[in-house]
Order: sequence, then C-alpha cells, then structure tokens
Amino acid sequence: MIELNKIYQAKQKIADFIIKTPFTYSSQLSEICKAKIYLKNENLQLTGAYKIRGAYNKIANLDEKALEAGVIAASAGNHAQGVAIAARKFNAKAIIIMPESTPLLKVSATRALGAEVFLKGDNFDEAYSFAVQYAKEHKLSFIHPFEDEQVMAGQGTLALEMLDEVSDLSTIIVPVGGGGLISGIASATKQINPKIRIIAASAKGAPAMYDSFKAKKIKNSKSVRTIADGIAVRDAHKVNLELILESVDEFVQLDDEEIARAVLFLLEKHKIIVEGAGAVGVASLLQHKIEFKNNEKVGVVLSGGNIDVQMLNIIIEKGLFKAHRKMLISVTLVDKPGALLELSEALKEAGANIIKIDYDRFSTKLNYGDAMINITLETKGKEHQESLRQILHSKGFIFSENS
Repeated sequence: MIELNKIYQAKQKIADFIIKTPFTYSSQLSEICKAKIYLKNENLQLTGAYKIRGAYNKIANLDEKALEAGVIAASAGNHAQGVAIAARKFNAKAIIIMPESTPLLKVSATRALGAEVFLKGDNFDEAYSFAVQYAKEHKLSFIHPFEDEQVMAGQGTLALEMLDEVSDLSTIIVPVGGGGLISGIASATKQINPKIRIIAASAKGAPAMYDSFKAKKIKNSKSVRTIADGIAVRDAHKVNLELILESVDEFVQLDDEEIARAVLFLLEKHKIIVEGAGAVGVASLLQHKIEFKNNEKVGVVLSGGNIDVQMLNIIIEKGLFKAHRKMLISVTLVDKPGALLELSEALKEAGANIIKIDYDRFSTKLNYGDAMINITLETKGKEHQESLRQILHSKGFIFSENS
C-alpha cells in the first residue's frame, strides 16, 4: 500500500490549492438502499474532477530542473486538466496527449488552461504509448494518471476528507479505470481502519481491471467502448492491480444503460451533473449490486462532472422514453380537413402533451389519400401511456409506436 504518512503529506501539499468538496447525505439513495449513503462531490472539484489532487501532488514534488523542462501526460480529459492547471501553477510547460475520441468539452478546457494538446490514438492506451515515447525523446517528466505513488497519494486524500467528516463509514465505493483513485483511497482507508469495506465499480465496456481482479493476474482488453470515458482504460497495470488485490474487498461492473440511469438520477433527484465515470458507484446502488447491513454508513465517490453536453442530452432523452415519460407514435390518417383535429382532441382527452409533430403525405408506404403523423408526446408514466393507447383504439385510430 501507499504509506499513510505519504498520503497525509500529500494532503498538506495540496491543501491550499484544491477544493475540499462536500460529502453530502443522500436521503433518496439511503431510502433505496436501506443504508446511510453519503456522496463525495468531486464533480465540484477544480477542473470538475478528483484528478487535480494527484497531478498537483506529483508536480509539486518535481525539482526545479524538471519543472523547467516541462511535463507531459496522456489522458481522456480529467487528468489532462489536472496536469494543465498544476503545471500552470508552477510555471511549467504542459503537453497533453488525448485520444481522438475525447469529448470536445475536455479538449477545449485543457487548452484553455494553457496546455498544448495532441490528439493521438483511438483510446487512452494508444495515447499513453505515444506520450511515453514523446517524453523520452523530448526529456519531459511524464505524469502518469494512475501508476505513480505520488499521484496515488494525492488521490488518497479523498479518503482522509471522507473519514474526517464521517469517521464511522463501513463501506466506500470507488470508480475504477486504471486504478489510481481506488489505490490511493484503499491504501489510506485500510491503514486507518482495516474493517472498512472497499468496493470497486467499473464499466462493462472497459473490463480489463475487473477481469484482472477476478483472475488475480493481468487480463487486458482488446478494445473499450463505454459512455464512461473517464474510466475507459484498455489495459490493466501491474502496480495498481497489486494494490487492488491487496486492499479491495469487492468488484462490480455496470453496463452503459445502468450508468446512464445513474447520471439521470443524479441530475433529476440531486440536481448535480456527473459524468459516466463518476456515476458508476451510484449505478451500483440503483442496480442493487451490493448488499448492505441496515443503516450502515456508505461513502460513494462521484469522481467527476465533465460530461459532454451532447452525451448528456442523449442520456436525458433516452431516459425519459425508458421511464415512460415520453412516447413517439405514428398515426395513419385520411388526408382530409379536420382529421388532425380529431387526433388532437383524442390526445387532449388522454391528457398527453404534444412536444413535436411531423406530417408526411409522401411516404411510399402510404396509400394514396392517407397521411402519416409522427408525434412525440409527454406522458406521466406507464399507466398513463396504456390509458392513451386504449383511448386511441376506442376512437378507431390506427397507430404504431417507435422507441
């Protein structure tokens, strides 16, 4: 494990720069889980994620010669911003290598912090390989996002903050990609109180660390695909795997549907924006992947909030359809005056609100003299939608539903 005194030293080193983020009680999740759930809001951290803790601690420990030469990092976004802002603080040049699929929000934010950004590779691991080689060729200090003791010590300060506020936590749930965050948190926690349960949560679309944990040896993935881009790591790394095997008690996986549901839950119920990687812990609660004792105290790390606006919009829209709060129907009408009015009256009777309507007379699937009306409706749940269907059927409307 990372020595506890090194984590306390990191806490002192970063104290004047990072934000001590809220550790808030969630009544909604507590009711769902029958436990006392607390959320560590690292989505409110500087740069919108916990990564600044480890990056700042690492750069703060570089000597003057290394700072003068500059630093380089590979990142899908959050580590990049942490390195960029820490380098700026120490007047060091920063070069960031990002995968080509990195959301524009994270690329723009990193450049705005003064870093030079190169987009290389289809995923983190390809960007990482390029960055390592570039660092050697240009004699730059490579700031590893997770396989570095000082970085892990910085991330471990999260555990110190959580236990300072709720000293009798029984369980801590942590998102896992490369494993730097959980390595730091688990190292601190187990040395303070070995009885505290540490649970890792990862995305099924990036299974390397999960598979390696189960096999107790490195099991890399051929590819990664998940909306949780912050933990979309293809390869497991030896140092972090050893720490995780030593100190993590359980490991759960979440698919993209489950992660998206958690993002929407946090937005709607808690009014906070969390990216996919930051939502995996809450997803594990909503999907009842973990068993709790009655009223035990549980800390969940919301690791970041840097979600792409387009992705957030997709999650919201899909979530509303799956929750039966929106529906899309296609109705075939005789193309004559008053036909659309009759349909509108039926929808009014059903209490459904029309959000969008398209009128199509020209589809080759239609008989001559017919029109196809595609209508997006706002509804109030599953029972309301069933009532709407019955009303349309009773009035003789022919319709189909699209998801």
